[in-house]
Amino acid sequence: MSEMRYPWLEPMWQTWKANLTSGRLSNAGLLVAPPGLGAEALTEHFSKALMCSNFEAEPCGFCHSCQLMASESHPDYHRIQPEQPGKNIIVDQIRQCNRFAQESSQLSGYRLIVVEPADAMNEAAANALLKTLESPARQCVFLLVAAKANRLLPTIVSRCQQWHLTAPSAEQVSEWLKHNLNQPVPEYVAYINDNAPLATQAFVEQGWVEAYQEVERHFCQALGTPGFDVFALAKLLAEAPLIRLRWVWFLLVDAQKRHFGLTESHATPGSEVLAQQVGYNVLYQHTQSLSQLLEQLDTHSGLNAELLIMNWLIKLNEDACS
Repeated sequence: MSEMRYPWLEPMWQTWKANLTSGRLSNAGLLVAPPGLGAEALTEHFSKALMCSNFEAEPCGFCHSCQLMASESHPDYHRIQPEQPGKNIIVDQIRQCNRFAQESSQLSGYRLIVVEPADAMNEAAANALLKTLESPARQCVFLLVAAKANRLLPTIVSRCQQWHLTAPSAEQVSEWLKHNLNQPVPEYVAYINDNAPLATQAFVEQGWVEAYQEVERHFCQALGTPGFDVFALAKLLAEAPLIRLRWVWFLLVDAQKRHFGLTESHATPGSEVLAQQVGYNVLYQHTQSLSQLLEQLDTHSGLNAELLIMNWLIKLNEDACS
């Protein structure tokens, strides 16, 4: 691979490369890729390969099409993204790419439209795209990239050839980061970042490992201790509730596994102490309630996170002490 620098993308690239070589390209493809895996590098390489005039499955880097791709001015390539980070892809953007899809290629090759992230389309935009996918144009390829397929219209998903990009193991991420950052990175750091290498790298570089260790230490010290300072712990978790409560969720899950003698190499360090302090049934019950709390906070951004976390902590500690 001439430019693919992430080894965990190699298997998917080989699949795509085989499709390019054989000419087995559908008019619409959907890449389901969790955040932090570097899917952008994969789609960029695919785009350059498809647009290349010389080679079937690799960009040569020298032809006119490759030069246009390098200068981001290829007339047969369009990339649709939210106009601002965190915003939706709106219907006018999709209508514009729909018009482009009906035009002829200016360089007598494929036309490619990448929609990333496709799950950022609002309802009107998704419906507009669906109409185009129902009547595909010749030699026009739509490549959609989404974190989760269930965030797209089922009718869009059904019209796409699907690929699922999977994360490497925690051990593989740890080894890659050791080489890339020139420092050891414990496997549990990858684990609590869903084994997403780039997300884990950012986690380390931005100092989040120390923040995690602080949360783990305070949480394990508090559990099973009557009269602990619930206010301080709730405040600490509420500083970044969705992130820090997920850390606690991993802790609780690992502690449950330890009750069954499962000691995985990527297990969170504090889970051993937690398993000794709290019984399995209590851990299981409050892992479920924590999952519900996370969903509640993720769905309704205006809630008082600190108060909800405090209530959850009080109930958990009461059961742990009983």
